[in-house]
Amino acid sequence: MSRRKLDVTRDVAKALAELPAKHFKQVVVKTLALVAEPFPHDSRPLQGHEGLFRIDSGEYRIVYSVDDELVRIFVVGKRNDDEVYRLLDRKT
Repeated sequence: MSRRKLDVTRDVAKALAELPAKHFKQVVVKTLALVAEPFPHDSRPLQGHEGLFRIDSGEYRIVYSVDDELVRIFVVGKRNDDEVYRLLDRKT
């Protein structure tokens, strides 16, 4: 059993709350699954951002980091535009 915890920023919580119900469910399920398995087969290191990873959930991209005790979600946004990376650049 995993002892990792999940941490989301206020901006991520706000972004999740604004998603349509179908997308909200997809993204939340994928995000919660990261606690048990932080490096699933479809996750990738995020180029240009040491220690960050990305994973897609339907139309959305989730950017996160992992350590022994914590999965931290930094950004959730549409994957077909560069908004996710603009948001991330503001946070790092």
